[in-house]
Amino acid sequence: MNAPKKIAEAEELVRQAEKSLKTSLLKWVPDYDSAADEYSKAATAYRIAKSYDKSKDCLLKAIECYKNNKSWFHAAKCYEQIILLAKDADKLAEVEEYANKACSLYQQHGSPEAAATALDKAAKLAENKHPDMALRFYQHALEVIMIEDSVRQAAEYASKVSRILVKLQRYDEATNALKKEIGLNQQTESYGQIGRLVVALVMVQLARGDSVEAEKTFREWGSCCEPEEVATLQTLLQAFDDEDPELAARMLASPFIRHMDVEYAILSKNIPLPKGLQVEKKPGESAGNVIQDAEEEDEGGLC
Repeated sequence: MNAPKKIAEAEELVRQAEKSLKTSLLKWVPDYDSAADEYSKAATAYRIAKSYDKSKDCLLKAIECYKNNKSWFHAAKCYEQIILLAKDADKLAEVEEYANKACSLYQQHGSPEAAATALDKAAKLAENKHPDMALRFYQHALEVIMIEDSVRQAAEYASKVSRILVKLQRYDEATNALKKEIGLNQQTESYGQIGRLVVALVMVQLARGDSVEAEKTFREWGSCCEPEEVATLQTLLQAFDDEDPELAARMLASPFIRHMDVEYAILSKNIPLPKGLQVEKKPGESAGNVIQDAEEEDEGGLC
């Protein structure tokens, strides 16, 4: 890459853009379309030369030109380019302002899916270093798509909200988010997904230290679970009721739990186990008996 050559190219494009904006006796109105195009090309050249601040400045000028022509979609695209610049320049803290502006312009253009997608892309860029910011993006994307009554897509964003709340250990909020996610999946009759979410919700409530709510969740939605999920959850809840840490640990290490989305797999390892009161077991009673009973029991319910 020849950086000086690219910078010279960018500077020439900026001069052309400025010329396009000038008016005269014969040219009363600035040529915003041409100027926006030239500023955008200049921004690309500056970015290739790693001159990120100048690239951003050109994009902001292009945005103003697009706005003057009410070209909301193209202006939003430029904001997305600024977000990528922030990533290149390792300035992700700046992303939030521009992601929200891109979203707003896409909505103004009448493109809610593009608005939600812009937020989703920004969230993915921010999630590792700024998970709180990513959470706000996912929540905003969910709100945008819910306006369109696109339930399946809303469920996808709701899933991202739930998982990042678990990652952040904000379990009270995660409980509400998972219930909302279950409700969306009920609307699309995605019962297999509901079963997995019931497992996730039970684990979150146990992480909160609320085994009573965990049991209520299982009673309400347990019939949506697969037999293996039913058996494991019932035994897990019994282990917490009996203060049996060994049995609880064994259930939380179940293969299907460890193969859930990574946030829930990690959660399963971090749930505080029961304190381990010594409860006298009846002769012949074992974890195997409890699992067999759980498999034979028909819970009934919504699913």
